[in-house]
Amino acid sequence: MRISITDRCNLRCKYCMPDGIRCVPAGQVLSLEEICQVAACGAELGIRHIRITGGEPLVRANCCHLIKELKQLPGIEKVTITTNGMLLGEYLEPLLAAGIDGINISLDSRDRELFRQITGTDGADQVMESIRQAAASPVPVKVNAVSLDLGEENLGQMTELAKLYPVDVRFIEMMPIGYGKHFPVIDHRRLLEQLGAMYPDMKEDQRIHGSGPAVYYRIPGFQGSIGLISAIHGKFCDKCNRIRLTSQGQLKTCLCYEDGEDLRAILRGGLEGEAQKRKLGQAMEQAVIQKARAHCFDTPDGITEQRSMSMIGG
Repeated sequence: MRISITDRCNLRCKYCMPDGIRCVPAGQVLSLEEICQVAACGAELGIRHIRITGGEPLVRANCCHLIKELKQLPGIEKVTITTNGMLLGEYLEPLLAAGIDGINISLDSRDRELFRQITGTDGADQVMESIRQAAASPVPVKVNAVSLDLGEENLGQMTELAKLYPVDVRFIEMMPIGYGKHFPVIDHRRLLEQLGAMYPDMKEDQRIHGSGPAVYYRIPGFQGSIGLISAIHGKFCDKCNRIRLTSQGQLKTCLCYEDGEDLRAILRGGLEGEAQKRKLGQAMEQAVIQKARAHCFDTPDGITEQRSMSMIGG
């Protein structure tokens, strides 16, 4: 279960949360206690792994305390976080102390100017330092790059991160929702051809890198691996094991559709104790049972989700 703990962010990436986007009032966002209630209920239903996301989760006060609380829930085996890395240098030690099991860092370009054009901030060096520090920590680190058409030089620079550090670099196909609809999707079949031409000795990596959908490749001499998350041109809906909780408490089972269960309404509906817990569990179970068989990103007319990724929990 991916849990978005805020829709706020300290970057303004053009495909996710550009300048001018409005955040929801704080009162509409789940409290940390409410998030723990949902997570505890999920654990009883069989959820074992939780990923904390945003927006940017580290801008939420007491994020590390929340992670510590989630780690203590019976049944929860792993709690990981996805961050843009801007605040990671400040919070790395508290995250490790809280028991974080893995860190994903979002970065589309190491080039300072390209980074600024994408994010609206001159922070490439700051994120690179966060990657260096995190890679030296005892937890697994992955770098997530959206597959923007930024040229072969950028592709090589991002790939080489797996040579410089013991991190997995994953390229993620842009999904046509929110502001991402206005960006060209790079076919990962073409991206794989590009990587193969740049690294002729690259081989598929059969090792387990987590419970996600990425297909990994190994390049001789590299400390980490290269992963492709190909939601459009490598559809993996039959293997999808993800649900996500938005910062406002909607439980979603597919990014493509607006459907979901309003868990905030249950949490704030006046029920308490076992009655609330029972209704929450029933709603979560029903959402999973009704999970769509597959997304329809290849037929855009069928897409019903209209919100930005920051609102959904990117």
